[in-house]
Amino acid sequence: MAKERVAIFIDGSNLYNNLKRYKIKTIFENLIRNLENRREIVDIYYYTALLDKEYDSEAYEKHNKFLEKIKLIPNLHVTLCNLRKITLKDGSVEFFIKGDDVNLATDLIKGSFKDLYDVAIIVSGDEDFLPAIKVVQENNKKVINAFFPKSSSYLLRNCCDSSINLKKALLQKKKS
Repeated sequence: MAKERVAIFIDGSNLYNNLKRYKIKTIFENLIRNLENRREIVDIYYYTALLDKEYDSEAYEKHNKFLEKIKLIPNLHVTLCNLRKITLKDGSVEFFIKGDDVNLATDLIKGSFKDLYDVAIIVSGDEDFLPAIKVVQENNKKVINAFFPKSSSYLLRNCCDSSINLKKALLQKKKS
């Protein structure tokens, strides 16, 4: 019997901010192994945006170096989205990635219709993915939500076939 095929869909901003929040340092390949180590990983999709070079050139270079490194992982696809910069009334700056969710949802649905995977793992906490997940499940695909506590929607986890608490999984691996 053939191994089930897995596609992993990673909301890069969600992953980065949660690793930072919980002070978890991990090697990207180890993160992938924590997500799946029994089935065949056929594709990994990573959604992010290039940082603002003028705002912080050091962070920009560090992020670019990270992206170049993960692009070497077999079957990993980086989708670059738009970075929106907003200057607040107090003069501080906030950045938002635009287009990551819609690109992730589109690839998730497209892959289910093209039968590119049997199981989808979504690394995000965003309940906006519920309609896309339901379409994928109607195509007889399993969906697993890999999430971090406090930034994950209960509705998202509940809609999926199963879930992985990434904080717990990554911290347990460190201890062993």
